[in-house]
This record gives sequence, C-alpha cells and structure tokens, in this order.
Amino acid sequence: MSDKKSLVLGLHAVEAILKNHPDRVQCLYLMQAREDKKIQALANLAQEKNIKIEFLPRSGLDRLANGENHQGAVVRCQPTKNYSEDDLESILERTPKPLLLILDGITDPHNLGACLRSADAAGVHAVIAPRDKAVGITSTVSKVASGAAETIPFIQVTNLARTLRDLQERGVWIYGAAGEGDKTLYQVDFKGATAIVLGAEGSGLRRLTRDHCDVLVKIPMQGTVSSLNVSVATGIFLFEAVRQRSYLS
Repeated sequence: MSDKKSLVLGLHAVEAILKNHPDRVQCLYLMQAREDKKIQALANLAQEKNIKIEFLPRSGLDRLANGENHQGAVVRCQPTKNYSEDDLESILERTPKPLLLILDGITDPHNLGACLRSADAAGVHAVIAPRDKAVGITSTVSKVASGAAETIPFIQVTNLARTLRDLQERGVWIYGAAGEGDKTLYQVDFKGATAIVLGAEGSGLRRLTRDHCDVLVKIPMQGTVSSLNVSVATGIFLFEAVRQRSYLS
C-alpha cells in the first residue's frame, strides 16, 4: 500500500469503508458496463456521502488494483491509522478485561485478513503482531478482512516478548495456542483480561514467545489431521472466549 494513499479492493471491503469511514475516501472506482445491484448500491452509497465516483473499464481497474481481484470496485483513501504501543496502553487503561489477539509472525496476507475478520466479529479490542518478519495491512489483507482492517486496532510492536511481559504485569493472562498444550481451550478461563497467541503458518509459536505464555492451550483434535490453518484456529479460540464471556453480560 502507498504511504500516502491506500487502495481497498472488493465489494464487501469497499462497502465497509464507505459506510464506516467515508471521511477517508478520496474516490470510488467502479467498473464500466457492470450494472448489477451490488455495484449500483455502492454508487448510491457514495453519492449519499458526496464521494467522487469514476467508472473505468476492466483493464483500468486491473491496473489500479495491480492485478489483484477487485470484483469491480476499488476505493482510494487515506491510509488506515497506524496504531502504536501508546494506543495499546490507552486501550488497556479504558478496558478492564480486554480480549486481545496476538499473532506471532503471520506472513500470509490472506491468513492475516481472515484473522482480522474473526477478531472483529468476536469483539477483540486489539490485534498485536511483531513489526519484523510478519505481514502488515495490505490491500489483499483489507479485501480478505471485509472491512475489519479498517475498524479493529492492529498494533505492530518492535519487541513481542517485551510486549507480552508488559501485558502480564498489567494482569493480562497470556494463552499460547500449541498442539502440545497441557489443557484444551475448553479447560481454561477466558473471562478475565485475556490475550490469545497464535503462531505462524507451519512453524507455530517461536520459542521466546512460547516461553512468555502463562499457559499453553490446545484444540482437541478428533480426526487424522494434526493441525489447523491459523485463521481457522483463531476463530475457534476467539469464539470460545466469546461463549465464556457471554455469561458475564
């Protein structure tokens, strides 16, 4: 994504930013000669928000999207807010029992986008990831996240181990997802201040990250596969936390 302007691609992601952050939108680009209801609905929404619309041929949208799948809709906008560790401090100060998702070195933008989408749906207060050797917010991430990349705080930190120690000092319990965990996710308490840590595709949690977890927790597997895609595992963990926390309200 550009440092000055960002592109959001795809029908759902474009609709989300038009609805939730119209002030950030510079221009909506729609495909010429595509007159279905979804495209017309985006055009109507942009008109309601007084957002400029340009109609381009497919080739023009393809060039704008750099060959990525745009589904006939692209938005150029001011980039998503860059959250910092100071923002994390602010979130913790106003949220007595936060639910945090920590992703340890996710490099696949499709996985990150899917994790953000699940995090948004589960009401996660922030997603934390290392700044190095991990993917950040890109147009692909934004598209897969279907708007979640525009709404949920995504905080990249320079030293994940230090961040984990800081969270523990503030009373946040760190639960690391690991196949060799002593307990299943159904045997631990996610109702308090909670951070759930999932590792990179294939390699899982790094050793230093694993060492800073309070508890290693596993998903009970009944079939023949030994592991799940990180975005699938994220959804399972987060919605077990949602289930437990629903009894608090």
